[in-house]
Amino acid sequence: MYQALYRKWRPKTFDEVVGQDHITQTLKNQVKSGRLSHAYIFIGTRGTGKTTCARILAKAVNCENPVDGNPCGVCPACRGISEGSVLDVVELDAASNNSVDNVRALREEAVFSPAAVKKRVYIIDEVHMLSTAAFNALLKILEEPPEHLMFILATTELQKVPATILSRCQRHSFKRIDAPTIANYLEYIASREGFSLQKDAAELIARLADGGVRDALSLLDQCSASEVIDLDAVYYAMGLAGNRRTAALLERVLAHETEKTIRDFNSMWMDGKDPAALLAELTGLLRDTLMMKVAPKGGQSLITGGYDSATLEALGGRMTREELICAMETLQSAQLQIRAGANPRTTAELCLVSLCDNTLAESVTALRARISRLEEQIKKGVVVQQVPSAIKTQELGPHPPEEELPPPPEEEYPEPAAYIPEPEAPRQSPTQPVETAETAETMLEREEAPVSAARPETESGVSWKEIAAAAASSLPRDIAMRLDDEKSVRASLDGPVLRLRVMPGFLYGRFNRPDVLAKLSDAASRLTGQEIRTALSELAEEQGPVKRSLEDLKAFKEVRFVE
Repeated sequence: MYQALYRKWRPKTFDEVVGQDHITQTLKNQVKSGRLSHAYIFIGTRGTGKTTCARILAKAVNCENPVDGNPCGVCPACRGISEGSVLDVVELDAASNNSVDNVRALREEAVFSPAAVKKRVYIIDEVHMLSTAAFNALLKILEEPPEHLMFILATTELQKVPATILSRCQRHSFKRIDAPTIANYLEYIASREGFSLQKDAAELIARLADGGVRDALSLLDQCSASEVIDLDAVYYAMGLAGNRRTAALLERVLAHETEKTIRDFNSMWMDGKDPAALLAELTGLLRDTLMMKVAPKGGQSLITGGYDSATLEALGGRMTREELICAMETLQSAQLQIRAGANPRTTAELCLVSLCDNTLAESVTALRARISRLEEQIKKGVVVQQVPSAIKTQELGPHPPEEELPPPPEEEYPEPAAYIPEPEAPRQSPTQPVETAETAETMLEREEAPVSAARPETESGVSWKEIAAAAASSLPRDIAMRLDDEKSVRASLDGPVLRLRVMPGFLYGRFNRPDVLAKLSDAASRLTGQEIRTALSELAEEQGPVKRSLEDLKAFKEVRFVE
């Protein structure tokens, strides 16, 4: 009967364990010296060798002829433990034996001496699944066990194990195994099994295993149906062909092709792709791209393995670090909205539109991303184009050549006549009013008039209120509400120029945007029938200090006047 690779190639000695030399060497020295602990706890992620080392240790302490701290594997004790016929070595699953009654039964059996071997060993896997009462019942015998008793606990979640248990055990932490070590191990097993495994495929499987040898062997077993295990075979067997569509979708986003991006997303949606899963894949792709960008030399060992390094390097060359971080935050925010109950498809579409056009986001992270793009262009010597005004020169076409106008005809001026001084006008008395074009009252009214010299209507009869009303529907709500506020915004048409003056500060920054100025220019152009451009400036303070009369000051009781 066929046996899975991870079971067939399970290590039988400490020397066969892959990537955990800091633990296996310590256990071997303890077996050789006989200075063994009564309780061990092995901590680490899945597939790193916790249960395997526990079984090897159980055989080593009972082996009749240990070899350099390793079990010999041929004595009756080693063979019986491997076959499971020795009842003194018990392996329990705490997930299904987590009650206090199970621990009480264990305590009643543990006091008896072993029948076939030197030590009775209890291997409790996933010990963090025990209940609080079961942990308390285990404390006493774990602290002072009989000489013939040994406990080996294994867990993937250390934080769930009580400190009272940890303090009574010798702790060993199993680390994730790096991808090169797993890849070499896979090539060794493939050569022994007769598989045609290419090196780049072994490296891809090693990265997909995420530091676990068992996962790597399971993936190799899954790909073994192919005659030649190459990258395409791994992608096909792992169902990673969709990752290439995800990478193509990100390339659409980087090209700012919003329409094609939404079209590709809709195609993936119709194929049954879950929007939340797609956003998660995009986040993973950006994460790998960021790792390759910040750590170009060691990034190969940091990526998850779903994408080849050439794709990641190409994507990283088109994005700055700030842009990568901003895109990842946008994707994570959309995923949180989906978990909170938002419509998955709509949320994903809005997220993709925001990624295609980074000007839609106004967060600090988005602004940093846009600034980083400008800095990158300046470093590369790319001339940053000025934001075009509302007048679309590409639609109007090239300007026609200016026709040379003929010089103005020379006019014949008559000879100047002899200068004759005019008679001096009689002086008027102070009481007689001077008849001029403007009286004193008119001059006073002109001086006291507000400087909003914005003419209510232009020569074409279009007022600022009409322009503001025409543009309000296309502008952000906070800007549209300020268009009628004369204290904050004033405007006037000066020929083909709409001179807009805005109160300095935050409001000025809101108006000082190319899209806002373009929409105001478009509205003015439609109403006047001519091309209008908008010139923005700050609205200066026009109100001087408030002057109070003496009578107003006398109204305050706190003020005293001395006659």
